[in-house]
Amino acid sequence: MTTYKKQIARMVIAVLAITLFGSCKKFLDRKPLGISQDDIQGGALEGRALGLYGAIRNSNAQPYCGDGFQNIPWVAMNGFRSDDAELVADPGASAWHQTYDNFQYTKDDWGAGLYWDKHYVFIGLCNDALDEAVKGNYTDPGSLINIAEARFFRAYAYFDLVRTFGAVPKIDFKINVPSDGNVAKSDTAVIYNLILQDLTYAEQYLPLSWSTNFAGRLTSWAAKSLHAKVLMQQRRYAEALPICRDVIVNGPYSLFSPYWKMFKKEGELCSESIFEIQASKKAGDGNNYWSRLGQCQGVRGSGTWDLGWGWNTPTANLVNAYEAGDVRKDATILYSNQSDGGTNTGGYGLVLPNLTNALYWNKKVYNQYSDYLAAGLGTPNNEAQNTWVNHRVLRLADILLLGAEAANESAPGGSEATTWLNRVRNRANLGNIAYVNQAQMRAAIKQERRVEFGMEYERFFDLVRYGDAINVLGGNGYQNKHRYYPIPTSALNSNPNLVQNPEW
Repeated sequence: MTTYKKQIARMVIAVLAITLFGSCKKFLDRKPLGISQDDIQGGALEGRALGLYGAIRNSNAQPYCGDGFQNIPWVAMNGFRSDDAELVADPGASAWHQTYDNFQYTKDDWGAGLYWDKHYVFIGLCNDALDEAVKGNYTDPGSLINIAEARFFRAYAYFDLVRTFGAVPKIDFKINVPSDGNVAKSDTAVIYNLILQDLTYAEQYLPLSWSTNFAGRLTSWAAKSLHAKVLMQQRRYAEALPICRDVIVNGPYSLFSPYWKMFKKEGELCSESIFEIQASKKAGDGNNYWSRLGQCQGVRGSGTWDLGWGWNTPTANLVNAYEAGDVRKDATILYSNQSDGGTNTGGYGLVLPNLTNALYWNKKVYNQYSDYLAAGLGTPNNEAQNTWVNHRVLRLADILLLGAEAANESAPGGSEATTWLNRVRNRANLGNIAYVNQAQMRAAIKQERRVEFGMEYERFFDLVRYGDAINVLGGNGYQNKHRYYPIPTSALNSNPNLVQNPEW
């Protein structure tokens, strides 16, 4: 495994190539890279800024950081640890099952080390762009947008880190020599302050929208949405509420129907999408644009059911969490030895084989074998399976339910919480819930977030911020100290100023 120090040392070299690789396939391969900066009216940092969209994804173009943001390490930290998902499909992954499903955290886990390393490599790329902006004194409108993109991405990376590890090193400057990265941890409040400063800047300077040539590029609305999410993780309800209200009332978004279609190709960058990490895999692409997010979770079978690695499968607990008639259940759960539900639920009219390694599979990343062939990829291989799946990072339903929660906690009894909650329920073919009291509404919102975002990596951190993690996950070995993962040994060995988390 590449150590933290080696990764930091490679930042300076890597940034030289950032303008040459991996810009976001679905909006950057069509036109911008083939025209001049004058044509796109981009800033002086346009190449660096666009490169960040590719760096965060799992392509092979260096210095890709997708292993920390989309591959197994990220899914493990954000998915396995909840009561909604587990790792049971791969008999060779029993150590990961114990580590993440059963909370037997290990400091030497290579996945945690890679997660840490790749986040700091990506933060380094953001810092390099920001350092260049200062040196060049770039203040034209295009460059201010580029700076805002870099600051959004840095905030996004640090939000992952602070939720996962707690106090972490604050590196908001360019690394010129490896020893520059030997920084002690900063308190979580300091990290959150940096995140919020970055997002406030991004809100101010990112545009409200882009032309179709840049569909999916970061907007001010995306920065506001992440800002609200960060505040909610800190339970700063009164501050989060007006931001959620702004996005809901004034933003250009609407709930997309039918629900299942949002997770198919035709649902990419739909009316509900606030920010997605985009991926693409077609014949002739080479290794530039794909992601492992869908591959690492796809159905693990053989022959025409060799669709992925199956490393994030639903639990029976999640399957049983849905109300009768909730259309989200059939859009989220696939069952071994049963029909895939047909085209009205995101299926293809196929019957899954009797896959005894898991009873359930994540339908939100479900594609069929013929999709690989239709894309001109030939026989599916390690770079073809499900590797074109976009990562839906922020969508309107998230802000509606966060807004409902913020309203209920800061101003109980008002109409906003009930209205926003029921908008999400109605899309799921469920009836309205009437307000009874704050506790009843709180429970309803928690339940709604669970089923709305089943298999979408929200549940673990929701449980932690609710204060419910011990009650819900305690039977699997969870204790309060498990809210934070221990600092990986590889990071400690590379940074003499870094100390282990106090509970580890």
